[in-house]
Amino acid sequence: MSSLSVWTSKVGDVARKNVVSATADATLAEAARLMYTKGTGSVVVVSPEGKVIGIFTERDLSRVVADRVSYDSKLGDLMTKDPVTIRDDEPVTKAVELLSTRKIRHLPVVDREGKLVGIITARDIVDITERYLASTGFVSE
Repeated sequence: MSSLSVWTSKVGDVARKNVVSATADATLAEAARLMYTKGTGSVVVVSPEGKVIGIFTERDLSRVVADRVSYDSKLGDLMTKDPVTIRDDEPVTKAVELLSTRKIRHLPVVDREGKLVGIITARDIVDITERYLASTGFVSE
């Protein structure tokens, strides 16, 4: 895929598929361990059917640590419920708009049934932009 075509692509074509996820009954300790070992800034919380029901991010982690929440607390009680998501058939430009206007950094990607199929982050958008600018000769990688 060329760098230019990424801007006309669908979110599902550019989203990362290796999403770190957990169920609502996972503990804070388990979520923090996942984030650390997988090197990610979020854990998408899914129902047993794989539908997105929440997200737990670095911001949430810093909040609960500051509040001295027990490491045994359930993710379902700590997550951001009903997070902003985007369908995999939406254009990448819609993801940019949502990340910007909603002031979020992690955007779970779902299929028509609401099941988790990927994630796109603000960092991904920066990387896409850098590759595009490099391909035009505007900047070097």
